[in-house]
Amino acid sequence: MDLLVAFPVSGVKTWLFLPPLVAFAVSFVCSMGGISGAFLLLPFQISFLHFVTPSVSATNFVYNIVAVPSGVYRYIRERRMVWPLAWTIALGTLPGVLLGYYIRVLYLPDPDKFRLFVGCVLLYIGIRLLGEVRRRFHLTGFRAPESGLREPPPVEATDANGWGRPALRPDSKVEILSCASGLVVYEFCGERHSFKIFNGLVLAFVVGIVGGAYGIGGGAIIAPFCVAIFRLPIYTVAGASLFGTCITSIAGVTLYSVIPAQAGLSTSPDWALGILFGLGGMLGMYCGARVQKFVPQTLIKAALGLMLVSLAACYILKFFG
Repeated sequence: MDLLVAFPVSGVKTWLFLPPLVAFAVSFVCSMGGISGAFLLLPFQISFLHFVTPSVSATNFVYNIVAVPSGVYRYIRERRMVWPLAWTIALGTLPGVLLGYYIRVLYLPDPDKFRLFVGCVLLYIGIRLLGEVRRRFHLTGFRAPESGLREPPPVEATDANGWGRPALRPDSKVEILSCASGLVVYEFCGERHSFKIFNGLVLAFVVGIVGGAYGIGGGAIIAPFCVAIFRLPIYTVAGASLFGTCITSIAGVTLYSVIPAQAGLSTSPDWALGILFGLGGMLGMYCGARVQKFVPQTLIKAALGLMLVSLAACYILKFFG
């Protein structure tokens, strides 16, 4: 049996097992931070599979649609979904995705320019993640529990290495207290947290522009912002971020499939390749959401941050080289 498969839409020719395997590994790690992993799959498709047309962004959206629901389901099941935040992210991001589509098609169809754009996006996200890691390590070190909350944190101490048992208490769940006057207040493990809906909508709109052009749904950007700027615990941000990513990805793939582009420019997704990535991502997303409470978040953020900065440096240097 020949496992080397050709995908006519994208022109990609690769081993059948490679896309789902890569997607599983990426989504397993990224879903713990409320990120689908599409921002890493796109560089993989550009550099390794040589898929550089605007269709690659649409294909990334297909991956999100297939993979993300399993992670969302897991966070809902564990009662760690902040629904007002989830809908704020989704509704704010949708109009941004439309604008991002036109930016991608009209101003960034050239592969070299798109690589520079990708590099800048990755660099920004990586710096944000590493900045949060540095701040957390400076305050508590790696051994302390890191929920992103004010003291006292709603987590139990982990062992010396941060592994071995859940960082969350068994009764950890989200309880919405108020949504009055545009301010959402909820309780998580005995601590109250809040965010303004208007601020969330503005942030989500900006994220939607970048996500629409990049084909990532926006979770890779908005999740670190919710933790660093809104001071919300990542344990409650992850599910909402993934939910928003799924909704905006549906809109994104529709735009890339329906709205006409420049003559001769391919924008429709490679459904076969996207679904193949999505199948691996579906399993990885569920497993990642399931084991999130066992893994020190500082280590996850540090690994993702270093990965992003490295990829960004490669793309930016290649553009100017």
